[in-house]
Amino acid sequence: MPSDSPFLGLGLYLMEEVLLTQRVYSSTRTLFKNLLAMELNHMLHCSTTITLNILRMTMEDGSTVESYFTAYADVCFREFGHHVKFWTTINEANVFTIGGYNDGITPPGRCSSPGRNCTWGNSSTEPYIVGHNLLFAHSSVSRLYKQKYKETQGGSVGFSLFALGFTSATDDDIAIQRAKDFYLGWMLGPLIYGDYPEEMKNSVGSRLPVFSKEESEQVKGSSDFIGIIHYLAASVTNIELKRSLSGNPDFYSDMGVSMTYLGNFSAFEYAVAPWAMESVLEYMKQSYGNPPIYILENGTPMKQDLQLQQKDTPRIEYLHAYIDAVLNAVRNGSDTRGYFVWSFMDLYELVKGYEFSFGLYSVNFSDPNRKRSPKLSAHWYSAFLKGNTRFLGSQGIMQLQQNNFSSSASS
Repeated sequence: MPSDSPFLGLGLYLMEEVLLTQRVYSSTRTLFKNLLAMELNHMLHCSTTITLNILRMTMEDGSTVESYFTAYADVCFREFGHHVKFWTTINEANVFTIGGYNDGITPPGRCSSPGRNCTWGNSSTEPYIVGHNLLFAHSSVSRLYKQKYKETQGGSVGFSLFALGFTSATDDDIAIQRAKDFYLGWMLGPLIYGDYPEEMKNSVGSRLPVFSKEESEQVKGSSDFIGIIHYLAASVTNIELKRSLSGNPDFYSDMGVSMTYLGNFSAFEYAVAPWAMESVLEYMKQSYGNPPIYILENGTPMKQDLQLQQKDTPRIEYLHAYIDAVLNAVRNGSDTRGYFVWSFMDLYELVKGYEFSFGLYSVNFSDPNRKRSPKLSAHWYSAFLKGNTRFLGSQGIMQLQQNNFSSSASS
């Protein structure tokens, strides 16, 4: 939709993830400028975001990381800011921290929880220290942009979270609220109110860093929007844990709930649970002041099989259900301003590599030329963005399938 649409921006989320390096070479700057210009000139309804991603966090000295990160962001704003209007400083800040410093399954692979194959780390303290430092790094970059670039470039600086929708088979409202506090409130509390949720402070105790008055004011209100990455729903149950006996507290024991993903998570089969999307948006409206929200990623994976992928009806059904949930949330007052599908084309996924894919376009990775082909979902999403409602519903999907693949099958 046009940028002045009163309803919602819809499009494809193209994320250029720039890794932190000591120098940004001239050729790299030229590459990104050309790429951004191409996207803006040729891609309909496209918002471009460069994600500044810290892969290694200095545990002992957050101020050093903050200064490096801010200097790096300064280069990006200066070189690309006339093209890029929406910046996300930290991508999936909560699960980046949990995966890298509690579970040890993503870089830098630090943990101390029993049964995990880590050679260093402390799962009882490091996730909270790193999360604290991420908030400072973000707020420093946000302050830089407002002071130096906002007036001339007119962009926005946001912060993104991986958001789960929570339910409970036993109607355990306490467990649901604790899960929300730890997964969402952990970062949203400081960004909106200047401090962590009381439940987290009570549970984690002295292991949770404390904001000074000045630090609280620095972080509070530093995000122009909240980016939401949403795929999954989970069922939670409250657990009673005597932490003095556990000996190895970590993020999960501090949270005090057991969590089961809906669907077959190990097989990368996500449940179609649009209520989860709607509940996340409603919760942020009710509990965190209804901040501007952009849904930066939403989609579902399928097995990497070219023939199957061409007719990815389950993906269409998933997207249709979740876009409908976003519409419901907006009609109920959520300040959700954009929705972006993950992803434009198949790519290497962090957890499953090339085994599963999210793309609207398939990529033949065995072809040296990496041939791209639109899947049925690409045709459906294109028609949807153009306002064509003929292909909504099961009958419409069947018609779309016949229109786009009957001729190719006969040729």
